[in-house]
Amino acid sequence: MSRASFSDDSHETAVSSPPSPDRPKLDNEDNNELVPEGGYGWVCVIASSLISAHTWGINSAYGVILAHYLSNDTFPGTSALEYALVGGLSIGCAMLVSPIVTIIVHHYGIHVALVIGAILESISFVASSFAKQSWQLFLSQGLCFGLGMGFCFVGSVGVVSHWFHKRRSLVNGITAAGAGLGGLVYSLAAGSMLIQLGFAWTMRILGIVCLVVNLISGSLLRIPPSSRPDGNASAFGLSAMRDTRFILLLIWGVLSVLAYVALLFSLSSYSVAVGLTQSQASVVSAILNLGQAFGRPVVGIMSDSLGRVNVASVATLVAGVLCLVFWVFAKNMVTVCVFAIMVGTVSGTIWAAAAPLTVEIVGLRHASSALSLFWLSLGPPTIVAEVIAVQLRGQTTDTFPYLQVQMWVGALYISSAIFLYFIKFSSRLKGKICLKNPRAV
Repeated sequence: MSRASFSDDSHETAVSSPPSPDRPKLDNEDNNELVPEGGYGWVCVIASSLISAHTWGINSAYGVILAHYLSNDTFPGTSALEYALVGGLSIGCAMLVSPIVTIIVHHYGIHVALVIGAILESISFVASSFAKQSWQLFLSQGLCFGLGMGFCFVGSVGVVSHWFHKRRSLVNGITAAGAGLGGLVYSLAAGSMLIQLGFAWTMRILGIVCLVVNLISGSLLRIPPSSRPDGNASAFGLSAMRDTRFILLLIWGVLSVLAYVALLFSLSSYSVAVGLTQSQASVVSAILNLGQAFGRPVVGIMSDSLGRVNVASVATLVAGVLCLVFWVFAKNMVTVCVFAIMVGTVSGTIWAAAAPLTVEIVGLRHASSALSLFWLSLGPPTIVAEVIAVQLRGQTTDTFPYLQVQMWVGALYISSAIFLYFIKFSSRLKGKICLKNPRAV
């Protein structure tokens, strides 16, 4: 972010004198001159990346587990729609719990939230290994895992932004890349363990690994004293709804996450539908996550130099075009893998860009509460995304399986890119941007 950025009237309490309405508010009026710009922050980047790998990354393996459920009738009588709802419920709960996690972080610190999350996530896997009926799967792999992932993710996602200013998008991209690497490793590991060890021991091993890594990584996270939130910041979330830019950001988030979840959970089963084996489908899922691991840091690097709105909107647009133009015609191992790695680089842009974009719009002081509202808004769409995709699958032909899903995902990505780009025009109309510095967006 440049030396001049968005202004916001609600920041006036943070400075000695309020800014003139005719000039943009400077970064140092939001305490950005106190941001350490590295140091111990790099430890926090590594720790946050590992947490991302063992929350969102390991959740990406659900596409492989879902294919196993469908192929082996693991829970007799359970429909594909119910399995899809389990996956959506886990992500939805992670988003919906964000206000509770934010309150705990404000009053008790991030470590309490992270310990709760690590324990809940581990319990969910172990409990899933003993599940015999679908309702038990809903409670364990759906509700309990989602709550655990939410506590870990929401408790850790904003930490690195407090340690960096000029490279804020880069470090958020590296952190988000952990999800891609985790998804790569655990998609392959889950696919192999399901065959070699069976469902029960696969889930138990995943639970033990998550507990150890999340507890160690969480203990390493710190927020610098100069950036710790005050009591006034926690009440800012709802006031952000008066800002057109933040509303546009929420719309981008909702549409993007609908597309992302449907793509993430559908690609593995799509691979089986076009004739690939379950083992090959797990490889496709792993390649998708490999693309995310490479793409998210690149998005961060480009965002810091070319503008965060510019890069995020273009990356989201490219994801939509790939789904409409490439995915429809990908019907063998080579073309599906090529699509997976290409779309993987841009499909999860929301996870790398959400935090720095929110900071840029509302300021660092209010980022925690505004991000809580942002994640909360993603709860309902993440729950229903794969459910909608499952319903759309029944309306396609043998020649183009998943055609309606592919059209729907592509249209969502393109629409969300348009809404995000409107932030630039909204800012200029309100006079909240320094036109001399294009990096402000």
